[in-house]
Amino acid sequence: MRKLLMLLLLLAFAGSALAKEAAPAVPDPALEKRAVKLEEQLRCLVCQNQTIADSHAELAMDLKKEIREKLKAGMNEDQITQFLVARYGDFVLYNPPVKATTVPLWFGPFALLLAVLAGLFYYLGRRRSAAAAPPLSDADQARVQALLDSSEERP
Repeated sequence: MRKLLMLLLLLAFAGSALAKEAAPAVPDPALEKRAVKLEEQLRCLVCQNQTIADSHAELAMDLKKEIREKLKAGMNEDQITQFLVARYGDFVLYNPPVKATTVPLWFGPFALLLAVLAGLFYYLGRRRSAAAAPPLSDADQARVQALLDSSEERP
C-alpha cells in the first residue's frame, strides 16, 4: 500500500518537476512586449469582458497570432488596431472612443442605473402614499371601538 501511495505521489509531482517557463511566441523580446501591450488594449470578442491577453478562447489565440505576424511584417500598433477595428468594429477595443456608434457602450449602463433608481423611488413613493390612510371620522372611530369592545366580551 505504501509503495502504491509513493508511486502516485511521484507521478503527481513528476510533471511539475519537468515543467519549464513558456517561451515567448516571438523570439524578439521588444516585439513580444509590443504584442502583449496591444493585446491588453483589445477585447476578446468571445469573452467580452476580458482582454485578448487574458483570454484563452480560440478566437483570442488566433488574434494573438495575427497580431504577432503583423508586427513581424512591420506594421505598427495603430495600423494593427485600425485593421482590427475595420474587421470587428469599435467593440474590439477595450476602451472604445466616444462617438455616435459607441454611446450605448459608454452611457448605457449609467442610463440603466438611473432608470432603475427612478423606478425604485416611484414605487416607494406610491407605496408610502398608499400606506398613509386618511384619519377616521368620529363615527368610524366609534364603530371601531364598538367592535373592539364586543370582541373583548367574548372569551
